[in-house]
Amino acid sequence: MTDYTARRTMMVDAQVRPADVTKYNIIEAMLTVPRELFVPQDRKEAAYLGENISLGGSRVMFEPRTLAKMLDALDIQSDELVLDLGAGQGYAATVMSRLAEAVIAVEEDREMSGDSQQIFSDLGADNVILHDAALTEGAPEHGPYDVILVEGAVEHLPDAITDQLKEGGRIAVLFSEGRLGVVRIGYKIDGHMSWRFAFNAGAPVLPGFERHAAFTL
Repeated sequence: MTDYTARRTMMVDAQVRPADVTKYNIIEAMLTVPRELFVPQDRKEAAYLGENISLGGSRVMFEPRTLAKMLDALDIQSDELVLDLGAGQGYAATVMSRLAEAVIAVEEDREMSGDSQQIFSDLGADNVILHDAALTEGAPEHGPYDVILVEGAVEHLPDAITDQLKEGGRIAVLFSEGRLGVVRIGYKIDGHMSWRFAFNAGAPVLPGFERHAAFTL
């Protein structure tokens, strides 16, 4: 029988801590949330490897290092509302439920998110709300948000998403720039977005977040 608790500890010690993620609440959440519950059945043995895990199509679960460093940069507080865009099967939403007051987890693929609400309930993540909508729309009816996490790469980030961010709020986005992916943290200041470099990472571009080709005759 696989000892997933030991694998979680190894994941944190070998992938998260060496990435200079030291915030206790993030470490504790990643040590306790069973990542193996949120991956496809045939990928359970890969749940704790240091790589993105395919969820089908162009969708992935971020590798532990990428997620941990994003959460570290976002510095989610216990009284904050978070929008998780592209929640997949709900792992990051569950981790963030340990950090935030509440998480709105947006997923457009019902098959992918099918068991998520039951898993949230089983794990006591009662402050996560699963929202069925196009990823490019977000969930404006529940916002505005203190924090937004985008779970996948983007070439183009719609204004409809940053419009859902509170003044003073922040968003973590992995921008796909050629062969290189760059995670940037955006801050809404006086109604405008200000971006700073965080670290490099890689993931497929989310459907609907591709750069629109210029129209030519």
